[in-house]
Formats: sequence, structure tokens, C-alpha cells
Amino acid sequence: MEEIWSGLLRAFELIITLDPEVVGITARSLYISLASVFLASLIDIPVGAMIESREFWGKRNVISLIHTLYSLPTVTVGLLVYLILSRNGPLGSLEILYTPAGMVLGQVILITPIMIGLTITALGEVSPQVKDTAKSLGASELQIMITTIKEVRSAMLASVLLGFGRALSEVGVAMMIGGNIRGYTRVLTTAISLETAMGNLELSMALGIILLSISLLVNLVMNRLQGR
Repeated sequence: MEEIWSGLLRAFELIITLDPEVVGITARSLYISLASVFLASLIDIPVGAMIESREFWGKRNVISLIHTLYSLPTVTVGLLVYLILSRNGPLGSLEILYTPAGMVLGQVILITPIMIGLTITALGEVSPQVKDTAKSLGASELQIMITTIKEVRSAMLASVLLGFGRALSEVGVAMMIGGNIRGYTRVLTTAISLETAMGNLELSMALGIILLSISLLVNLVMNRLQGR
């Protein structure tokens, strides 16, 4: 028990003194996760809005498939992206395997089903009168889509935060695509795994506290938005 307490004290000391390695790993994790959720938002929100606003054959099956992919294992995504980015893969010429760019691509694929599904769910709650009113005023299809998104902007922001939390806390893609290279692709989750295996519990505790704190902050903001 004394070892645990001493480890926690040392962990807080690393955080308070802004240990360079701790700061670097945290900043890298935030950068990669924020870049991933930003790119995913640009793609997933319009795609989700298009699926929700249009009627087509198999729409219900498509939505069911998206919901099923919520629990897509991170190691499966990591393997898929690894095969795509490997030297003999279709995108091997980009040479972004074991780079932050490759990690961003993997996390975008990982959080895409969640963000599309939540977008569809949120927009499905918008009253049809909103769309009818916009259409009667001569709004284009794009303007109608933007109007409906504004009606549920809190729910949309909550979906973005959920995607960010998923990207930040995953380990499979980060390990398989990033390679856990120190000072380059090492992020909070992969660093915790490595430092724990090496017996460096103080550093892994410090990183774990930071990861838990960020996740808690994201959940508080998301609950606040849902309360509104």
C-alpha cells in the first residue's frame, strides 16, 4: 500500500512540475485526437444528415449496420488500416504508416460509425415542421440540412465530444499504426501500457490520471449539453 501512495505522490509531482515527457505525450494525444474528430466531423455529419433526410431502399439496414459498428474493436480497425497503409497496401505510397497522420486516419475510421449514427439519431428528433417551413421559404436542400443541424446543435456537439473521447482512449489503432515511437507517435494510452510493462509505475500513474481527468471533463461537458 505504501508503494501505491508513494507512486501516486510521484505521479502528481510529475504533473505539477510539468515534466517534459508527460507534457509531450499529453499534447500529442490531444493533437491527434482533435485532428481526428475534426476531420471525422467534416465527413460524418454531412453523411449522417444525408442518410437521415433521404428515403432509399435498405435505409433501415444501413442504419442497423452503423449501430452495429459502434462496438467495432480497435484492433480490427488497426489491422485494417495497417494493411491499407503497409508497403504493399493500396495507400502504401503515402508512407504514413507509423506516423501521426496514419494514426489520425485510423481514428477517423474508428469513430466514423459513432458520429454518423448519433447524427442520424439527433436529426431524427427534429420536427418535420422545421423542414417544411424551410422548404416553403425557398430553402435549398443544403440550407434545409444546415437548418436542421442548428436545431440540434447541442446533440451534435455531444456526438463530437463522444467521438473525441473514443479517439483519445483507444489503444489498438495507436499501437498498431503509430508504433508507439517515443517523441513521435507515443500517446497517453500506448505510453501507459508500455511504462506499466516496464515497471515505471509513477509515469504510468501520472499519464493515467491525466487521461482520466480529460475523459471526466469530456463527460461533464457532454452531460451538460444533454441537460440543455
